[in-house]
Amino acid sequence: MAKEIYGHFHPDEHAFVDRAQEWVENAAHHKVKRTDFLDPRQAFILRTLVNRNPDVNCRLDGGYPEAERQRAILGPDYLDLTGEDMGLRVLSVESGDSKFQSLSHGDYMGAILGLGMKRDKVGDINVSGQGCHFVVAEEAADYLHLNLSQVHRVHVTTEILPIDRLRPSAVKLEEMTLSVASLRLDGIVSDVFKLSRAKALIPIGAGKCKVNWKPEENPSVPLQEGDVVSLQGFGRFRVLEIEGVTKKGRTRMKVGKYV
Repeated sequence: MAKEIYGHFHPDEHAFVDRAQEWVENAAHHKVKRTDFLDPRQAFILRTLVNRNPDVNCRLDGGYPEAERQRAILGPDYLDLTGEDMGLRVLSVESGDSKFQSLSHGDYMGAILGLGMKRDKVGDINVSGQGCHFVVAEEAADYLHLNLSQVHRVHVTTEILPIDRLRPSAVKLEEMTLSVASLRLDGIVSDVFKLSRAKALIPIGAGKCKVNWKPEENPSVPLQEGDVVSLQGFGRFRVLEIEGVTKKGRTRMKVGKYV
């Protein structure tokens, strides 16, 4: 069945479509499956496939209501998944080093990947003035606790906590007001990341740009309010508001860069 709906998804997503369809088919045959963490686009694909099968039930949970990355659990439709253990833990990271407060989301992510940990085993990373709370898969918690001792040359200590002790952090956005000729992806990307249009086209054409977590290689696709755009190696931003057209025919808009 998965190949029948390939046309609805980017070619780079077909491998995940196949995996997700296998989970759905197994759940229809009375098997329970708990996945790794999914990004919002993967969660959308999974829900799409689940909705096509009336014999399957699915639950998503990332540790708190606003979680971006979530684990899924699938089972037959007669099974109540509400009480199923999602396998979520909190890795609390602290340090007495004065440089600790300057660590960013990217610093923590780099430290985790540097240990050989797969991104799929880590949910949201909540950085605050008190430290950092990772949402992690329970099967990865002990390894991270034993091996994460340094983040961007800052020595840290860790502790494993139950998910109900998670301290979520507010998303921080650096607001920018732009005046653009059009809402084309390439033009806005070049303005936000201060690239020439030609340099913005290269990573977009190479499949390194995502709009709402979906690979987007068309530089002329128009952006809309609420869209989240990421460019590999540069970061990501959200289109906050499209304010209208100026007397000179340009469009004023607000975007927020994730910091």
